[in-house]
Amino acid sequence: MFIRRLPKFAHHAPVTITEVLDLLARWGGQARVFAGGTDLFPAMKKREQTPGHLISLKGIADLSGISIDDRGIRIGALTTLGEIERSPFIGQHLPILRQAMKLMASPQIRTLATIGGNICNAVPSADSVPPLIALQATVKMVGADGKRNVFVEDFFRGPKESVLREGEILTEILIPKPHPRSGGAYLKLMRRSAMELALVGVAAYLHIEETQKICTGARIALGAAAPTPVRAPAAEALLVHREINEARAKEAARAAAQDCCPRSNSIRASVHYRRAMVEVLTKRAILEAFQSASRQD
Repeated sequence: MFIRRLPKFAHHAPVTITEVLDLLARWGGQARVFAGGTDLFPAMKKREQTPGHLISLKGIADLSGISIDDRGIRIGALTTLGEIERSPFIGQHLPILRQAMKLMASPQIRTLATIGGNICNAVPSADSVPPLIALQATVKMVGADGKRNVFVEDFFRGPKESVLREGEILTEILIPKPHPRSGGAYLKLMRRSAMELALVGVAAYLHIEETQKICTGARIALGAAAPTPVRAPAAEALLVHREINEARAKEAARAAAQDCCPRSNSIRASVHYRRAMVEVLTKRAILEAFQSASRQD
């Protein structure tokens, strides 16, 4: 496919969130915010988007970094995928998120692309989203009318559609502190080993009791298995207050496959194949998450 140069645009480099909101209020639908630009710039070259004003968020230091406080773990929206992947803190406390980062794009892209951008693009196959849903994460948005928080699972309305309003920006992701006996796993089906969108993505996150046999909490999230990333509540219900074993994982995986509603694509994957792979990956993710939780103190 022939890709042209970027169309002409005015570039803005604010240094505060207030300046960003003022620019968005001034230019409205003509403006787009960006950080890494790894999705926006190719879309502009293809003329899928032609904003007249680009607002860079790179100069706003408050939107980057990983920290922890009484509320939980905060990840700034401008934190790159590579920074999350390399973070010792994330590796120790949220390995499920590191798993997802390592499976996304190439190292070069992960150096530029941001966690906020991956969420805001609102594509069903976004790899960061199922782990965040499984971790019960929320996102914080700021606009002219103030601040608001929503759960990541409630952020999406449809393919490339979200609850983000015109004039708002996503500023941070907040993840509750992990349960002391918890563990997770993210598995991704793709046609090649790197730089590939997910045909199916499954995240499982479990809490277990002190005996390390009975599940006390379960969250399972699916990517590319519906028009938006979704939970699998029927599968979760089959795990809670029960012993986790291969038979139980198989039963829950079957429920997840029955509840999902993947889209058919003649090039990438059929509905039947995606549903079958949801079952396969969900079983594996549950068992891996259980093993991870069993290793915790």
